[in-house]
Amino acid sequence: MSSVLGKNLKVSVFGQSHSAAIGCCIDGLPAGEVIDRAELLEFMKRRAPGRHSYSTARTEDDLPEFLAGVLENEAGGLVTCGTPVMIVIRNKDCRPSDYMTFNDVPRPGHADYAAHMRYKGYQDVRGGGHFSGRLTAPLCAAGGICRQLLVRRGILVRAHIYSIGDIFDEPFHPVRIGTGGQETAVNGDFPVIDADKGSLMIKAIETCRQAGDSIGGIVECAVTGLPAGLGDPMFEGLENLIAGAVFGIPAVKGIEFGAGFAASRMKGSEHNDPFRMKDGKVTTVTNNHGGILGGLSSGMPLLFRVAFKPTPSICQPQESVSYTGRCNTELSVTGRHDPCIVPRAVPVVEAVAAIVLLDLLN
Repeated sequence: MSSVLGKNLKVSVFGQSHSAAIGCCIDGLPAGEVIDRAELLEFMKRRAPGRHSYSTARTEDDLPEFLAGVLENEAGGLVTCGTPVMIVIRNKDCRPSDYMTFNDVPRPGHADYAAHMRYKGYQDVRGGGHFSGRLTAPLCAAGGICRQLLVRRGILVRAHIYSIGDIFDEPFHPVRIGTGGQETAVNGDFPVIDADKGSLMIKAIETCRQAGDSIGGIVECAVTGLPAGLGDPMFEGLENLIAGAVFGIPAVKGIEFGAGFAASRMKGSEHNDPFRMKDGKVTTVTNNHGGILGGLSSGMPLLFRVAFKPTPSICQPQESVSYTGRCNTELSVTGRHDPCIVPRAVPVVEAVAAIVLLDLLN
């Protein structure tokens, strides 16, 4: 099972939704880098379950325990010592009995059947096992650390809820990202730029929750401060690496950069971004290319959007099959699940982007 991300900076993720613990190993962090523990905890708290009505009722502390790779400095903080950083996060609020039916009856929309065939029935179905969104907690631990190191290099990674269903937030300005109060807004508890649209989104999620249903949406992510020329052409371009890593986040179904699919409806004269000198630096007037040209960063803000499907675990009756009975059957999923993945996925997208970018800069 491939659970390793990166080349110069390698992040490996381990554990299952209901195993004793989950965690990650980060290999390649430079020695002497200070990890702000309080800032990391705040970042991980944005993803943590059980905090809102629009998230799962499962309650986990999500406190990262550093087992190796760091030392405490005189101020009581953590400093990397150049060896792999090992982090574990204990699972405490597990209810495996909610999932035992799925050893025989796969859940529609989940990896149950495909994993059953791939691993010959030995996969862990509890909470989705290694396919669970629970594994994004160690991703956030690793990405939260990478995010801190990027800030010291003048590179900022930020994201917000772009849409829930057919309700859309104000988008990031493609050239002047982070201006006009956008920065403060996306750091909020429900990260949107337009608070009124955020209220409508929360109502839409609540409506689905009460109906035993779920709803999908889009996360928009922006990176500023990247130098021009980062990446490679062809198969290791910046788009390739980010897309490949983002698809490692459970429930992701699509990604677009810059104008994305809208570019297919534009003329070249509309899509091309005119170059201009500004303060002695080459910039573009517009940013339809999303900060990437030919697989390389252009120096403009890197901008991409990630589509998440509705949570497949819903309380409504669904058609399925029984492996042992060799027959069709009906399934109603019980347990604790997010009616919408998107709000808690925002920091996960930031984390994955940060890991990819620090890997390229190492």
